[in-house]
Amino acid sequence: MKIAFVGKGGSGKTTLSSLLVRHLAAAGRPVVAVDADINQHLGTALGLDEAQAAGLPAMGGELPHIKEYLRGDNPRIASAEQMIKTTPPGRGSRLVRIDEDNPLYDRCARPVALEGGTVRLMATGAFAEDDLGVSCYHSKVGAVELYLNHLVDGPGEYAVVDMTAGSDSFASGLFTRFDVTFLVAEPTRKGVSVYRQYKEYARDYGVALRVVGNKVQGPDDLAYLRREAGDDLIASFGHSDWVRRLDRGADLCLADLEEENRRVLRTLQEEADAAHAGRDWERYTRQAVHFHLRNAESWGNARTGADLATQVDPGFTLGRRHLRAEAPAAV
Repeated sequence: MKIAFVGKGGSGKTTLSSLLVRHLAAAGRPVVAVDADINQHLGTALGLDEAQAAGLPAMGGELPHIKEYLRGDNPRIASAEQMIKTTPPGRGSRLVRIDEDNPLYDRCARPVALEGGTVRLMATGAFAEDDLGVSCYHSKVGAVELYLNHLVDGPGEYAVVDMTAGSDSFASGLFTRFDVTFLVAEPTRKGVSVYRQYKEYARDYGVALRVVGNKVQGPDDLAYLRREAGDDLIASFGHSDWVRRLDRGADLCLADLEEENRRVLRTLQEEADAAHAGRDWERYTRQAVHFHLRNAESWGNARTGADLATQVDPGFTLGRRHLRAEAPAAV
């Protein structure tokens, strides 16, 4: 399952994404957690100290190696330099699995031991001072888009991505790469404004958007979210002393999280499982091609000096048949 957490800044999406990762790990599920937020806090939310979180390899910095690995011996891609963030896989491309060892994970992921199991954590890399005025954050998130385009995930496997705040996720086709997108909303006008934006953008692409209320203090808050989000509201996370202690560095057992909040995590897993079971692999591939052609025409062809439309393999559809394990090759 490919799962995104979105919302306005300060909504609590990093907290909830980290709690879902902990919940899945405690159940023994294979998980890759990805910090794709411009403010990188998922590592510390999962228990790393500041130095450990800062020491995570940046996917943006490893992009040339990621491209070289993923292109494999695809004859339609002449070189890694001609790959852009939307380049879709084709015959000869290397596909990746969540629960496998491969050179991409060796370079970009680090293990994080959690209660019940170990998860892989990847991070796009912080927006550094050197980037100011010369780069945009989408160049870093492009590494995540390439990874998701080439990821074949089966039932009971989870990629959980903490996305950047606001509606920036719609600046590329990245928002179509998920089985379900959880929008974390506070019971305020600002909290639901991002939901309205996402709802409008996602409507034409079949994006499964579910709203998770956060910082819900009582019936009035819940009624407000229900009025604004309707049936898209699937759960509400209330006040949590457990989370407050965790944020202060306490070493806590997930089983001690308040039962009503643990129920929220179970609901999120159930929603993700149901969405993955209904995945339309042909539409998933078609959308990847659609956004690749748009990016190629608008800027990719000029930047690479190549006709990137020729990278599309019309005889290739990502699907269940690719779930069988293949031995990874070296970079």
